[in-house]
Amino acid sequence: MERKINKREKEYEERHSNSEGSDQDKNCKMSLITLNVGGYLYITQKQTLSKYPDSFLEGVVNGKILCPFDADGHYFIDRDGLLFRHILNFLRNGELLLPEGFRENQLLAQEADFFQLKILSDAVKSRWEKEQLASRETTFLEITDSHDRSQGLRIFCNAPDFIAKIKSRIVLVSKSRLDGFPEEFSISSNIIQFKYFIKSENGTRLVLKEDNTFVCTLETLKFEAIMMALKCGFRLLTSLDCSKGSIVHSDALHFIK
Repeated sequence: MERKINKREKEYEERHSNSEGSDQDKNCKMSLITLNVGGYLYITQKQTLSKYPDSFLEGVVNGKILCPFDADGHYFIDRDGLLFRHILNFLRNGELLLPEGFRENQLLAQEADFFQLKILSDAVKSRWEKEQLASRETTFLEITDSHDRSQGLRIFCNAPDFIAKIKSRIVLVSKSRLDGFPEEFSISSNIIQFKYFIKSENGTRLVLKEDNTFVCTLETLKFEAIMMALKCGFRLLTSLDCSKGSIVHSDALHFIK
């Protein structure tokens, strides 16, 4: 009798356990929603789409707004499927994060307005206004070498983002190919100042030390800054003392964009 009871209890526990697992799987599947936005499929969680109350997507997933379905039973939204990626990332992250070089601010603002995400729309419009203002301003870049160890190399640019790019590039180069790095390296929003570098001979980018490791020189840094300037669309306006045959050895270089 006791053996039969234990067997029944075991069967009940197994059924109950399977039922709980089934409910969890069901709830998990119910929380996932597939959207067909202009022919592009996106799979996300219901709570992501419901993040901002009274938005279009929150209304759709909670049944407040009627939305058509495609042939596979997915919600169909007749909007820009590619740009919806940025809408969804905003819902996930809570901030506007766009790839470098993004140029579709006006279209994205329209999409944000359609999805009734005012906070996103305002962020996109603010970014757009800043870019338009920046495009009207001329960007200047000056690279000067005083040939004095106490002064070193000076890079000035009225665009802080370009200064940050040069800094990142030089740090990357020094870590990957150079053993030595500036003994003194200062930076502000517009100026990078390098001091106390070994001065190499003309035409030499790196200096070989006694232990067979390389150390950074002013010419190395100047070359990297020039290459970065050309890559970012700057054009050389004037250069002083190019008699040495290379702009790398010029005392001063002036670029404009």
